[in-house]
Amino acid sequence: MAVVDKITNPGASSTKLRRDIGLIGLLWASVGSIIGSGWLYGAKNAVVVAGPAAVISWGIGAVAIVLLALVHAELGGMFPVAGGTARYPHYTFGGLAGMSFGWFSWLQAATVAPIEVEAMIGYAGHWSFAQGFEHANGTLTPSGFVVAVVLMAVFVAVNFLGVRLLAQTNSAATWWKVFIPLVAIFVLAFTHFHASNFTSHGFIPYGIKGVLGAISTSGIIFALLGFEQAIQLSGESKNPKRDIPRAVLGSVFIGAAIYTLLQIVYIGALPGSSFVKGWANLAYQGISGPFAGLATVIGLGWLAWILYIDALISPGGTGLIYTTSTSRISYGLSRNGYAPQLFEKTDKRGVPWFGLLISFVTGVVCFLPFPSWQQLVSFITSASVLMYAGAPLAFGVLRGRLPERNRPYRLPLGNVVAPVSFVVASLIIYWSGWNTLWRLGFAILFGYLLLGSYAFYATKKNLPNAPQMNWKSAQWLPVYLIGLGIISKLGGFGTGSLNDLTLGWDILVITVFSLGIYYWARAVGLPAEDIERNIEDVEVVDEGGH
Repeated sequence: MAVVDKITNPGASSTKLRRDIGLIGLLWASVGSIIGSGWLYGAKNAVVVAGPAAVISWGIGAVAIVLLALVHAELGGMFPVAGGTARYPHYTFGGLAGMSFGWFSWLQAATVAPIEVEAMIGYAGHWSFAQGFEHANGTLTPSGFVVAVVLMAVFVAVNFLGVRLLAQTNSAATWWKVFIPLVAIFVLAFTHFHASNFTSHGFIPYGIKGVLGAISTSGIIFALLGFEQAIQLSGESKNPKRDIPRAVLGSVFIGAAIYTLLQIVYIGALPGSSFVKGWANLAYQGISGPFAGLATVIGLGWLAWILYIDALISPGGTGLIYTTSTSRISYGLSRNGYAPQLFEKTDKRGVPWFGLLISFVTGVVCFLPFPSWQQLVSFITSASVLMYAGAPLAFGVLRGRLPERNRPYRLPLGNVVAPVSFVVASLIIYWSGWNTLWRLGFAILFGYLLLGSYAFYATKKNLPNAPQMNWKSAQWLPVYLIGLGIISKLGGFGTGSLNDLTLGWDILVITVFSLGIYYWARAVGLPAEDIERNIEDVEVVDEGGH
C-alpha cells in the first residue's frame, strides 16, 4: 500500500507526525476543549429555555455524552491515529461512509474556533474599546470582523510552533480554565444561593419539551463536546493505547461535573427580580456576559473582573485546540484518500501546515453566513453529533467482524451501549430542530460535492490513495440522513416543523428508526478481510512506524 510506504520510509518524513504528547497533554486537550465558551453562556441559555429544570437537561446531556465517549474510548485505544473520528467509519464501511463521516468531523471541528472567537468578542464588549465590535443583534461590525480574523490568525500561528509547545500552552490555559469556574461555583454557592429560585416560578415551567429542547438548542451538548480531541491527536500520543481511553473518559466526567454545578449555582444566585416575568424573559444588567454580569449585580465586582478576563482565555484555549484538530482531521481525510495528499505534508516540527491554512480560511468564512454565537452553536451541535454517530456503528461492526482483536479498553456491555448511544445521537440531532437541520443538509451536500469530486478525480487518475466507494456497505446512509430530515420536518422542534409528530411519539419513532439503521448498518458492514486491509496502515504505525 502506498500509504503504508509513506509512514515506514524514513525519507518520507514530510508526512510524519511526532509522538510528543503524554496523558496529561491528551487529557487537558479534551478538558480544554470542553471548558470553553459553553461555560460562559450555557447556564443562561439553558435556564431561559427550560427554567430550573435545565439541571435535568445537563444531566441528560451528560449521560448522552458519556455513552458516546465510552464507545470512542474503545475505538481510540484500538486505533491510535490522527483524526480518528473521521476514520473509524472508513475502516468498517469503506469509502462512501468514510467520506461522509469524515466530512461531518471536519465540518464540526472547523467551525468551533469561530464560535469561540465570537464568544471572546461578545464578552469583550464589557470594555469600552470593544463595544464597536458587534451590532445590537450580535453580528460583527467591520472592525469586529477584522478582530475576529486576527484572533483566528493567532490560533494558527501558535499551532505552527509544534504540537509539543501547543500541548504545553494548552495545559497551562486549561489549569486556568478549570480553576476559574470552580472559584465561581464556590463563591456563588457560599455567598448568594437562594434555594427558593428553583421552585418560585415552577421547576419545569416549559414542560418536558423545554427540557429536551435545551439539550441541543441552548448549547448544552455543544458545551460538553470536545472529549474527542484526545482521539484526534492520538497519532501524536506517546502511549496511545493506555492514555487515549483515560483521557477521553476523564475529560467527560470533569466537564460534566463542572457544568452541572455551574447551572445549579447560577440559578441559585440570580436575584428574584431578574426572572419576575418568567424564565423566558430573564433579564438583569450585564446579561450579555451572563456570569460576569451576575457577579456585578450581586456585588461581587472582583469576581466579575476575573470572569471578564477568563472570557478571553477560556474560549481562546478551546479555539486553539480545535484549530489543531481541524488540521489533523484533514490529515486523516487525506490518508483515507478523500482529500489531496498536500494535506499530509508536514513541516520540520511535524505540523500539517496546509491543513492549518485551510482551517484559517474556513474559520474566517464562517463569520459570514453564521455571524452570531447562538446560530453557530445550533449548527455545530448537529454537525458534531452526526460525526459522533458514526462511532457506534463502526463499534458494532468491529465487535462482530473482529471480536478477537486487541482492545486496550474493552467496553462492558458494549453490544448494548453502542445501539443505545446511536439512538441518543439521533435524538440530539432531532432536538436541534428543523430550521437547523435543513441548513446542515446543504452543508452535507456541499461536502459530497467537494470530497466526491476529488475521490472521482483520484479514481480516474488511478492515484495510489484513491478510495473505493463501497456502495453496498453504505446503503443505509442515505436512508438515515433523509429519514432524519423527514422526521424532523414532521416533528415539533424548530421553526418550520409541522408538529404532526407530538412529543413522545416522535421519540418513539426516532428510537425505532435508529435501531433499524444500526442493525442494518452492522449487517452490511465490510467483511473482516476488507476491514483488515483498510486498517493496515494503522498496524504498521503501531508496530514501529514512529
